Amino acid sequence: MRERSTSFVKWRAMRCAECGFDWEGTRPVDLVDELRVLPDRYRMPLTRFLPGEDAALLRRRPEPAVWSALEYAAHTADALDFYAGRIARVLDEARPELTAFDFDGACAQRRYNERSADEVLDGLAGSAARLADLLEGIDAAAWDRVGIGSDGGDRSVLLLARRAVHEGHHHLLDVGRVLRHVRGR
Repeated sequence: MRERSTSFVKWRAMRCAECGFDWEGTRPVDLVDELRVLPDRYRMPLTRFLPGEDAALLRRRPEPAVWSALEYAAHTADALDFYAGRIARVLDEARPELTAFDFDGACAQRRYNERSADEVLDGLAGSAARLADLLEGIDAAAWDRVGIGSDGGDRSVLLLARRAVHEGHHHLLDVGRVLRHVRGR
């Protein structure tokens, strides 16, 4: 189970207190650019090891209720696909009702921790590219289109895209924290 930070829950804040993501200042073009570089930002921590380390390090959880670095990265790929699906629905339908997704359940069901780093990184690259391509192709008015969240609140394309990019930013921070912890630093 991933540990939810209070900044993730309080997404309306101007800037995430943990990862620094700027909720209000990140423009649509910035979101596309961030998605394009996101996979490369994950590559280094998931492929470079200190002397005596190997890929098993990526599967270690710092605590039973906190995901491993590999699980966070695989989750990020799934989250980007989840948001791409939501955004596509909002672009194609008039005020669609958007359902929630059990990310903790997906971690176990999809066996994130049994995948190779290359498989996870390839999945993340594909997910980020698909979402960036989707966002890059929409006109200015489409960013304001709205779907209805499971809590009944409006979710604009811009908000959904910002949430997706925040997932990528924030979980990269989580990957670093987990790796420092399991390395004993």
